[in-house]
Amino acid sequence: MWSPSYSVLPARGLRAAVVLALTAGLATTAPAAAQADTRPALAAKPYMGWSSWSMQSSKYPGLNPDGDYSYLTEANVLKQTDALAAKLKRYGYEYVNIDAGWWRDRTWKPDFDQYARQTPDPVRFPHGMKAVADHIHAKGLKAGIYLPVGLEKEAYGDGKVPIWNADGCTTADIVYGDLRTTNGWDSAYKLDFAKPCTQKYVDSQAQALADWGYDFLKLDGVGPGSFKSGDNYDNVADVAAWQKAIAATGRPVHLEISWSLDIGHAADWKKYSNGWRVDTDVECYCNTLVSWENSVDDRFDDTPGWTRHAGPGGWNDLDSLDIGNGAMDGLTKAERQTYATLWAVAKSPLYTGDDLTKLDSYGLSLLTNKEVIAVDQGDTPPARPVTPSDPQQVWAAKNPDGSRTVALFNLADSPAAVTADWSALGFTGKAGVRDLWNHENLGTYKNRITEALPAHGSRLFTVTPHGSALHTTGYEAESAGNTLSGNASVADCAACSGGKKVGNLYLGGKLRFDNVVVDRPGTYLIKVAYVSGDARSVNVSANSGGATRHKFPSTGDWGSVETVSVPVTLKAGANTLTFDSGSDYAPDIDRIDVPVSPRL
Repeated sequence: MWSPSYSVLPARGLRAAVVLALTAGLATTAPAAAQADTRPALAAKPYMGWSSWSMQSSKYPGLNPDGDYSYLTEANVLKQTDALAAKLKRYGYEYVNIDAGWWRDRTWKPDFDQYARQTPDPVRFPHGMKAVADHIHAKGLKAGIYLPVGLEKEAYGDGKVPIWNADGCTTADIVYGDLRTTNGWDSAYKLDFAKPCTQKYVDSQAQALADWGYDFLKLDGVGPGSFKSGDNYDNVADVAAWQKAIAATGRPVHLEISWSLDIGHAADWKKYSNGWRVDTDVECYCNTLVSWENSVDDRFDDTPGWTRHAGPGGWNDLDSLDIGNGAMDGLTKAERQTYATLWAVAKSPLYTGDDLTKLDSYGLSLLTNKEVIAVDQGDTPPARPVTPSDPQQVWAAKNPDGSRTVALFNLADSPAAVTADWSALGFTGKAGVRDLWNHENLGTYKNRITEALPAHGSRLFTVTPHGSALHTTGYEAESAGNTLSGNASVADCAACSGGKKVGNLYLGGKLRFDNVVVDRPGTYLIKVAYVSGDARSVNVSANSGGATRHKFPSTGDWGSVETVSVPVTLKAGANTLTFDSGSDYAPDIDRIDVPVSPRL
């Protein structure tokens, strides 16, 4: 990501500027006729490949010997291309994505052609961007590249630079008169799509991309998101213009947008692009590629709300998967497996930022595990948490064949046991369990499986039910028989059971279910249907017992319902069950479903 001076890229969380393969000697042929939307064909499944940014941005000794971000060169891209073709292509990895800086020299000074389009730095890419794409294609792979959203300030040229294939149009005719800035770094002037010349500029960039033979564009710094809000940073029109321009070239180009995008515009991102970053950068901008605490662990909180938006045509992008280089990655073996497990069950694109010429044996085994790749690439839906987002958590998805993809995570800093209860997956009794990382059938388990996991550890299973459907008794939060206190109140909720929910659970607000009846005493795994636009915690207690505080993952917005299952100890007969916000803000509660029998 750029700073306003363009000389240094800020650290943590800010992505490098993006680019498009528009180099010197750009073709001037007219755009091809528009073709039908190819998005589902392009993104029928999450893409797989390699990206240059992790190594560009790292302080790891030897990666950037000629100064910050100096790793990005033609020679290095070609080396990684060859390694990808030799080691990973057969497993589905196919994109080679060139990140920020290909059009900037080592002092970060940019180059543009006579039409305000980026052109490659001759030291970084002496043979130009088309030659690089040709080499990538010769290996049976696809070529990707970046572009920052907006008109870069240095390309403005006092507003006098002509726009390619647009008679009479100049850079003054495509931006706002007050030269308002846009993108995550304010490094560009905001494009004004009320002006007819503006689409012509985007068209010229897209045609250059097509002429050079690129198959993938990552449009970066897009808002709302990228830690910016307000009209200046609303780039929905830019993304729509890019989709239109790409279609007009007649060349299928995957359009990925970045970073930490506003989930409130998920419908726009789905309409106009093939994928969207849901979080900040995974890189730590330190002496390794990543670190667990920097933002790998953040994805467990930030991903769940996006789950429903992923599917053929567009996917939630969790960023680079840097698990192949051992010490250079900056992670333990357990963390590397957990990192890959989350990416797979969330059905994120799988693109690594590692040095593919130096993959260690463990990293190679993670990147090439066919059963785990199948979770990401197959027809399994994205998983989301079925337990609260506590240090020990379970994510799951129901597959088309009735089996479940189940991931166990221990996010604590010390070893702990994690249990997946079959009742949280919607059934009881026996189930067959297969360990996907170890390619091993573990046999039949009754009611649950418990695993001892190391700090930041994980397991990944396919669970095949052999038992029966779970039977429960439902209780509506808005029932007149319940007790509300503090600010708690009943509200309309179109997505909720019964069309109502209990909200305003904050600063002491409570919801008490007053007549939860069970036949036998024991611990019951109660399914809680709730609504929460962000991750929120609530204290859950039964009768006069002590409360346990659980964090419920985001449902993505305040109109969608999800469920998690929480253990509660009940007595035979009537019970009270309380959801207490405590001193903070809790999720809204729709209903609870109580199994007819306790855990056995």
